Amino acid sequence: MEKFKRPVYLKPDADDFFKMLRNEVNEKVLKNTALYRLNVIKSLSLLVLFFLFYGCILFFGNSTPLLFLFYILSGITMIVLFVNAFHDAAHNALFKSPKYNEWFTYVLELFGGNRWLWIRRHISLHHAYPNVPDWDIDIKQSDIIRIFPNSPLFDYHKYQHIYMWFIYPLYSLNWIYIRDFKDFFGKKNNYVKKIVDKIPTIEIYKLFIAKLFNLFYLLFLPMIVLNQPWYIVFAAWLSLHLCGSALGVVALVSTHVDEDAHFPTTDEEGNLSATWAMHQMIVTKDFSTDSKLANFLYGGFTHHVAHHLFPHIGHTYYPYITPIIKRYAEEYELPYTSYPFYQAVRSHFRMLKNQGVKENLMNTGEI
Repeated sequence: MEKFKRPVYLKPDADDFFKMLRNEVNEKVLKNTALYRLNVIKSLSLLVLFFLFYGCILFFGNSTPLLFLFYILSGITMIVLFVNAFHDAAHNALFKSPKYNEWFTYVLELFGGNRWLWIRRHISLHHAYPNVPDWDIDIKQSDIIRIFPNSPLFDYHKYQHIYMWFIYPLYSLNWIYIRDFKDFFGKKNNYVKKIVDKIPTIEIYKLFIAKLFNLFYLLFLPMIVLNQPWYIVFAAWLSLHLCGSALGVVALVSTHVDEDAHFPTTDEEGNLSATWAMHQMIVTKDFSTDSKLANFLYGGFTHHVAHHLFPHIGHTYYPYITPIIKRYAEEYELPYTSYPFYQAVRSHFRMLKNQGVKENLMNTGEI
């Protein structure tokens, strides 16, 4: 498949703010090795906790309330483990050894996903070109929802700020059992295939094996070993995905797609109108940065500006990087936004309402 010409950022000047910001972060923050150890301990503990809750499903699942409880706790832990530990490992930011990071990313296969696909979708497309129409496929997913101003507008989109409340809790089910297959085998608007020469055959085998294994240990095995009707176990398994997705979607909708979001486009030559670092500042938002609970649950998503500027640094460093970013934003009049998660979620659904009824020309074009 013919590759598309990638968007090109402006070249930074000699006095670009990011050079000074990066030097200060290197000098004042990254020398704290205790934050590295904290990240490793947290990540490994979350992995152990997931298996602990799964074991409780098998040992205590004959009690229906406990069955639902431990499935829900497994779903929550799965998402927290993903947005913290796996996310850092995928960016080579969890362990100092790239080999250990690669090993840890196979946690996604345990959850039924495909690490090879996710890394290309998230790092090669989303992080490279966040909020750029037709390139950021972490945002562009299907015609069910309209986010980009240049996406087709259908009549049903005027209700998307209502029906997406019911669709978002299905996020992980869609991701694992629909979207992965579309990205592997679909041909319409498949940007993954346009940035890689060929999908390795081994990854196609892994795709099916991971999903079958995930269904076996999380759904079929409890049906076999527990003295519960199959439909009770199925309902509990479904609650894992519903509750986990509801928790995870908060991070997904709070960082790039609010009512004030920008969606920069390229000119005819494929050039963007900002430098890479300035682009990250323009299109990325923080949420609930002062909340210890939010920081624990969402890791690098609460301090998302820091994550986009320093993606190869573990999330435990971000609470110490964000104050430096804020100071630079004030001194150099740089764009920076941080708000509570409930305000971010509310703003996202306002954006859905706006994008569902008319073209929002104010958010298109050059910044």
